[in-house]
Amino acid sequence: MMRKILIANRGEIARRILHTCRERGIASVAVHSEIDRDAPFAREADETVALEGTSALETYLNVEKIIDAAKRTGADAVHPGYGFLSENAAFAQAVQDAGLTWIGPSPQTILQMGSKARARELAQKAVVPVVPGFHEAGQSASQLLTQAKQLGFPVLIKASAGGGGKGMRVVETPQGFVEALQAARREAKGAFGDDHLIVEKFLENPRHIEVQVFGDAHGNVVHLFERECSIQRRHQKILEESPSSALDEAARQAITQAAVKLAHAADYQNAGTVEFILDESGKFYFLEMNTRLQVEHPVTEGVTGLDLVALQLRVAAGEPLPFRQADLTQRGHAIEVRVYAEDAEKNFAPQTGTLQVLRLAHGPGVRWDVGVEEGSIVSPHYDPLLGKLIVYGEDRPAAIRRLQKILDETVVLGVQTNLPFLQAVAAHPAFVSGETTTAFIERHLNAWRAPAASELEWLAMAAFEAWGQSAPQAAASDVASTFDPWNAADRWRNT
Repeated sequence: MMRKILIANRGEIARRILHTCRERGIASVAVHSEIDRDAPFAREADETVALEGTSALETYLNVEKIIDAAKRTGADAVHPGYGFLSENAAFAQAVQDAGLTWIGPSPQTILQMGSKARARELAQKAVVPVVPGFHEAGQSASQLLTQAKQLGFPVLIKASAGGGGKGMRVVETPQGFVEALQAARREAKGAFGDDHLIVEKFLENPRHIEVQVFGDAHGNVVHLFERECSIQRRHQKILEESPSSALDEAARQAITQAAVKLAHAADYQNAGTVEFILDESGKFYFLEMNTRLQVEHPVTEGVTGLDLVALQLRVAAGEPLPFRQADLTQRGHAIEVRVYAEDAEKNFAPQTGTLQVLRLAHGPGVRWDVGVEEGSIVSPHYDPLLGKLIVYGEDRPAAIRRLQKILDETVVLGVQTNLPFLQAVAAHPAFVSGETTTAFIERHLNAWRAPAASELEWLAMAAFEAWGQSAPQAAASDVASTFDPWNAADRWRNT
């Protein structure tokens, strides 16, 4: 039994884990940087430990400080969330060496599957199809160029370690290969400390399909169906949904069974995600495995009715999975969009500032996982993800209508966000019809520009600024209840 869990993360995922801890009667410990001392997750935890510093390297990536915090507070387990140290095998090992329970797969599994090159090798041994490519030794520019020519252009260069689109380049011709290779190698080294690269055949217009898997210490592995994550910017997901409109039942069975086969081969325990790409002919290929809980796990929770964090805790405590594959069903349709503080018109550049107004629309089948509140500071030190909107409907059209409505009624002021861009995605005929590929944004919204503010909106902005200058002592929440120009009927959204 776990009595107290330290959450080695921040923002919305820390709050998400706190929610399950409270439901299960488990005490929680939050660690926080100086910037996050007043953040919602820090206030909501049963105990907090301040980590001296502001940057991620000084705080949430500092293994020694986090282990020390766990020891000082008497925590008996550590949940890493996602990002930061969640896929760091050395951190997982340090947690276990300290006599604490690690809520995730074993350090050995993280190490094996954290390398895309090793994961490809394991997939090949398990007879799971992989994208044609080269991942072996022989990493000189001339050797990799030779491999690229044999594969045929265009090709994709990507880092073996890490994720998030870092160390990744698409190369159309041999002439641009060496320059792109050098850039990818520098980026991979800087981001992950590992410049080993993979060169793969670039599949044009594929769909990105991933399968949620769960394994326990008793040899059981199940899948919790698939999520489609094709709509991305800079190789990073912004919209996820389940089920995928691209799969019929036979294709769903094939891809989910491939994921289970790979998880068995990896002796996988706890939550993990096996990622595939689906080409235009319907063939799927293994990409990588994420050895952690995913940002988009609420989508799976929506269509299965399961609490994935609670399952993580049960498995980490040594319990068997409480169901068999035949017990699981996929029902209805769920969609998640990620709300970022970013400028979609300027290549999704991160934005910073203070959230003056945060009015999240609600209704049946609507869930918000957010890490901020009115008055929160969006810092340049961390990822600009503010939170996630998850909607559920009886079918895909119903879920889309709900998504459109909630996006239209949500208000964020003080920091520029991608809300108008998400509205454009949700309303686009190609998305509505299910024509989603990884080239969706480039093909349909590459020249997108935010709608010009109406006269009423400009007046509202002027009123807001005048109010801030005349009554700086008032709480930001007072703004939302004072100025009606920001209500949904007037279509006031975000700046």
